[in-house]
Amino acid sequence: QLLLVESVGGSVQAGGSLRLSCAVSGSANYNYFMAWFRQAPGKKEREGVAAIQTGGSSTYYTASVKGRFTIAQGNGNNLLYLQMDNLQPEDTAMYYCAGGASHWLPPLQLSNYNYWGQGTQVAVSS
Repeated sequence: QLLLVESVGGSVQAGGSLRLSCAVSGSANYNYFMAWFRQAPGKKEREGVAAIQTGGSSTYYTASVKGRFTIAQGNGNNLLYLQMDNLQPEDTAMYYCAGGASHWLPPLQLSNYNYWGQGTQVAVSS
């Protein structure tokens, strides 16, 4: 199984930047995509923010973060990053690293992921 451990998030003012990282260890039968999800205060479900094909270059973003967030892998795919620029108050959420996805479901679909980190808080003030 995969073990995913996120770095500590943070608090910034609108327009600021943060970089999240996720340490990945172990193995899984399927790990075609890795992704970042977030759950905003008061929202029931986690939202797919960004995904990347494991070991590849294809990336996927939800519309609200395109051009502001960048997902990347490092250290031989043992690290997953989310660079967040021009942060806005609506980006405030608990952010989760996710892995263990198959290739036959959409990369930002919640149910495609079987392994999750513990979550890290990001707060953006106006």
